[in-house]
Amino acid sequence: MTDISDLTLDLSQSVIISAAIGDVWKNLLQRLSADSATSDGQPMPLVLEEWPGGRWFRDLGSGQGHLWAFVQVIKPPTILELQGPMFMSYAVAGHIQFKLIQQTDGVELALRHRAMGMIEDEHRKGVVPGWQAILEHVKSRSET
Repeated sequence: MTDISDLTLDLSQSVIISAAIGDVWKNLLQRLSADSATSDGQPMPLVLEEWPGGRWFRDLGSGQGHLWAFVQVIKPPTILELQGPMFMSYAVAGHIQFKLIQQTDGVELALRHRAMGMIEDEHRKGVVPGWQAILEHVKSRSET
């Protein structure tokens, strides 16, 4: 018998970034698109269309690629929500929220990734270091 926890993913992570909220927003969008890379640092051509209903997809050229998500909510510079399978090319529904919250010591960049479906163990294990690497990249780029 399958337990509901086997069919769901609920991950929350955040970092505090000592930078202006607009810079953090710009670097987040840049990391999710032009500066996207695999966990081993290889370039991964992602495109993020910055409007409600816009696509977030991996562009392999010549009309080929992978749809990762649709933009559900975009309110610069405080919130970006994406809905879709993300990097999981199988029957799964996912939602990710990036929230930028002004703090006295900078900006909190908070991420929440939730998904439901028959999530493969490789993806379940990889999301924690994968999203953390993205948050740390945004922090590093924003604080320079």
